[in-house]
Amino acid sequence: MEWIELLKALILGFVEGMTEFAPVSSTGHMIIVDDMWLQTKDFLGSSSANTFKIVIQLGSILAVVVVMWKRLLNIIGLYKIEGQKSSHFNLAHVIIGIIPAGVFGVLFEDYIDENLFTIKTVIVGLIIGAIFMIIADKFGPKRPSITSLDQISYAKAFKIGLVQCLSLWPGFSRSGSTISGGVLFGLDHKTAADFTFIMAVPIMAGASGLSLLKHWDEINLDHLGFYAVGFISAFVFALISIKFFLKLIAKVKLTPFAIYRLVLAAVLIFILAV
Repeated sequence: MEWIELLKALILGFVEGMTEFAPVSSTGHMIIVDDMWLQTKDFLGSSSANTFKIVIQLGSILAVVVVMWKRLLNIIGLYKIEGQKSSHFNLAHVIIGIIPAGVFGVLFEDYIDENLFTIKTVIVGLIIGAIFMIIADKFGPKRPSITSLDQISYAKAFKIGLVQCLSLWPGFSRSGSTISGGVLFGLDHKTAADFTFIMAVPIMAGASGLSLLKHWDEINLDHLGFYAVGFISAFVFALISIKFFLKLIAKVKLTPFAIYRLVLAAVLIFILAV
C-alpha cells in the first residue's frame, strides 16, 4: 500500500473526527472531500469506500467512550458519580431514543448506500438541516425546562429519537438533528448535546458493525492498513473536538453552524455549476 493512500485515510479520519459531533454532518463532509478530491473509490471500490466512511466512525465512538466513560457506566449501573444522589437517566432512555433511527436505518440501509452517498444529496441535507437548526434556535424555549440528563423523560427521549431519523439522509447531521430536536422539546443546548453523544455510541456502533458484516466479503485484507489509519485518525481528532464542541455549543448555539452549512452548500452548488 502506497503512502499516498494512507495519507487519504488519515485525511478522512481527520474530517470524521473533527466533524462527527459538530452539527455539520461528518458523513456529508467525508463524501465531499472524497468525491471532489481523494477518490478512494478508485482504490477501494465504490461499495467498500462507503463502508469505510461508516466504519471509521467507530474511532469517534471510542473517543466518546473515553471521554464519557463515567456517565456511560453510570447509565448501566456499574459506576456511581461522586456527589450524585440518584440518577433518573438510565439505559431505558437510551434504548427508547435509538429505536426509531435503528428501525429506519435497517429498513432503508440499502437504499441509502446505493442512492444517497452523493454530493447533490449532501447539499440538500446541508440546506434543509441548516433551516431546521435555525428554527430550533428561534422557536425553542427561551428558558429551557430541561437542563440535565436526569430531567429527560422517556417520552422526550422517544420524540428526540424520532427527529434523529432525519440524520439518515447524508448531510443532515445526526448531532444537528438530535440537538435541534432536543432544543425544540425543551432541553438546553448543552444537555441536548450530552444526550446526542450518549445515543451516538449504540447507534454508530450498530450501524458500523452492520455495514462491516454486510460488506465483509468486499473488503480486501490488503486494505486493513487503510482502515486502521482512518480509525486511529478519527479517534484522535474526535478526542480533540468533543470537549471543545461541548463548551462551544453552550455559548454559540446552533445558528452559526447553520450559516456555515448554508455557505458550504452555496460553494458546492457553484462548483458543480461551473
